[in-house]
Amino acid sequence: MKQFAELFERLDQTNKTLEKIQLIADYLQQACDEDKLWAIALFTGRKPPRIAHTTLMRQWAARCAGLPVWLVEETWHTVGDLGETLAGIIPDTSENNRNQGTLHEMIHQIVTIQSLKDDSEKERKVTAIWKSLSRKERLVFNKLCAGSLRLGVSQGLLVKAIHHAFQIPEEVISRRIMGQWDPFTTTFKELILQPGENDNIAKPYPFYLAYPLEEETDIKNNLSGWLIEFKWDGIRAQIIQRKKELFIWSRGEELVTDRYPELHFLKDVLPDGTVLDGELLAWKENKPLSFQLLQKRIGRKTLTRSLLSEIPVIFMAYDITEWQGLDIRNKPLSERKEILYGLVSSVHSPALLYSPVMNAETWDQVLHFKSLCKGNGSEGLMLKKTNSPYETGRKKGNWWKWKLDPFTIDAVLIYAQYGHGRRAGLLTDYTFAVWNEHQLVPVAKAYSGLTNEEITELDKWIKKHTIEKFGPVRSVEPFHVFELAFEGIQQSTRHKSGVALRFPRISRWRKDKTVREANTLQDLKALLQTTGQI
Repeated sequence: MKQFAELFERLDQTNKTLEKIQLIADYLQQACDEDKLWAIALFTGRKPPRIAHTTLMRQWAARCAGLPVWLVEETWHTVGDLGETLAGIIPDTSENNRNQGTLHEMIHQIVTIQSLKDDSEKERKVTAIWKSLSRKERLVFNKLCAGSLRLGVSQGLLVKAIHHAFQIPEEVISRRIMGQWDPFTTTFKELILQPGENDNIAKPYPFYLAYPLEEETDIKNNLSGWLIEFKWDGIRAQIIQRKKELFIWSRGEELVTDRYPELHFLKDVLPDGTVLDGELLAWKENKPLSFQLLQKRIGRKTLTRSLLSEIPVIFMAYDITEWQGLDIRNKPLSERKEILYGLVSSVHSPALLYSPVMNAETWDQVLHFKSLCKGNGSEGLMLKKTNSPYETGRKKGNWWKWKLDPFTIDAVLIYAQYGHGRRAGLLTDYTFAVWNEHQLVPVAKAYSGLTNEEITELDKWIKKHTIEKFGPVRSVEPFHVFELAFEGIQQSTRHKSGVALRFPRISRWRKDKTVREANTLQDLKALLQTTGQI
């Protein structure tokens, strides 16, 4: 337990990918097999059952610490994290220094406590565990008890760490940790170390990435030999069918097959030895839905019927890299497109679409195609040489991407709260508003875009100009104006303003503007009417 608590703390203290990989790899090499298995389970979202509602946990901690519940509540609102709050208020005792056993033993204790019917008996056992743990161990224990453990590690990063520790190919690891395996019924050796007959059938090809279009390129003056496609606003992915098995890989090197059941039929209709490159899109009534809706599907372990109906997903194919078991990446793009078009046409399914291809003789025609992007839900254009092979990584020359410029508005800072991790002591999570007649209404939250110096300056100002506190949130004087950039806008019933912005971030601090010069809600609604839900 001490090992895992130290890993949790050190992962929270760094945002360097290579350092996280090394930390996890070191842990996996040092821990016992049972702890390795449970660490992988926790990293992949498998959790022990929650012991009790957080209200009970707060009451238990108050009694254990000899504090009134109201003070625990106030401390929680100030700290912003319940697990950290409860870990801090429990007094350390002489018992803290004894050996507390392993991660898997602690999880089995949690399972045993959860099965108890008597809350007073649960409290007695939880309190005894609190008193026997160090503060950092209590933090992990609290989060496990409440089902709120977040490790900040993607599946792709975990796969790299396991590969680094045991030298097993990444695509093999991804396939092994995918699916419905249960840490209570399997072993680390069975899950990770035992070789399988078909370990390599899930192996994807490295993605070919386009380079941002530069003004100095000569495309504008020589359009012959180029084709144009829309740059779809979804999740870049590969679909693989080999030996009657289907695998869907995201560009982030995550195996996400189980998250898109509406595409599983491709296992039976694609020829054996087929690999497609394209985009996963939320799609309904022959047009893409907003990326915000697609985000509801990302990371969901449980997909309800209503969610699948509300946000159906299709695959927009624009390349093919393997055909009838042969690697065809070196064939010209024009030939690969011909094979792909024939395949998609033969499947004839609304869930598998062929990305339209356009040709232009003049730059004005290219500009016309770009003007269509906002209306059809794409985020720009792709320009590709017809004779180009499918290369590896980001290369300059054969594939270019030309994204639309982001939208911007001027908005007023009205709320702030403390950040997390390294920014836990600074007010760095901001809420911004625009004018609705004579009232400021919140429209977006953002926490990126400022320099460290600006963050420090703004933090000091917020603390001096706080009007009111609502738990962890501070209401501040409406004084500062910021330019926000965002990728799209859509209607939203969840927000008081009635609109939601996609990927809002701070582009600059407008110290030259007064609050009355900020944009209005009418400005945003006019933009929504112009662009539609994008």
